[in-house]
Order: sequence, then structure tokens, then C-alpha cells
Amino acid sequence: MKKIEAIIRPTKLDDVKEALNQFGVRGLTVTQVAGCGLQKGKKGFYRGSEYTIDLLPKIKIEVIVQDHVVENIVKIITDVVRTGEIGDGKIFIYPVDDVVRIRTGETGEEAL
Repeated sequence: MKKIEAIIRPTKLDDVKEALNQFGVRGLTVTQVAGCGLQKGKKGFYRGSEYTIDLLPKIKIEVIVQDHVVENIVKIITDVVRTGEIGDGKIFIYPVDDVVRIRTGETGEEAL
């Protein structure tokens, strides 16, 4: 099993959720986060003064999937989120040793 963690633009969340749902992903975790990368924040003006926002709002999506669907999930996310501009985000993939469904005690892929 693998954990796929995607950091994306907040405006793309609904599109990603819909695409993953159509593929058959049954569960995911969504967290509001802030960060910076190549984007380096953005500058704005307020009452004539310039200010810099170093950390931009992002969304982190986490999903645990079987090994054989990892490439499909990554492709779905990248296809939906890619604008071609700086700030599209990143995807991280981690190995998962085990999963336990608390309600039933099921473990492994049955718990997904």
C-alpha cells in the first residue's frame, strides 16, 4: 500500500475530489495548509503600502491506495490540477506498512 499526499491549489479541490471519486477512491483526508516553493509568495498593496505574503494557502490531500493504482491516482491528480504555472503543487508517495479500520478491526487492504 502507498500513501499519496498532494499539495494543490485550493481552487482545484472539488475537481480532484470528483475525479478520484469517479475512479473509485473511497476515502481521503483534506487539510488546509500554507506553504511556499518556487512561487515565493506574492506581493500586494494595502493603503499605499507594499506587503509580502510569504506563505500561500494550499490544500493537502492524503489518500491510501493499493500499490497497483498509484500511477493511475498520480496521473488523475496531475491531469486535473496542472495549469502549467508556478504553484501547481507537488505529489509525495510514501510506503504504508499497515492500515487498521478501528470499527471492525480489519487490517491491510481490507481496511481501505
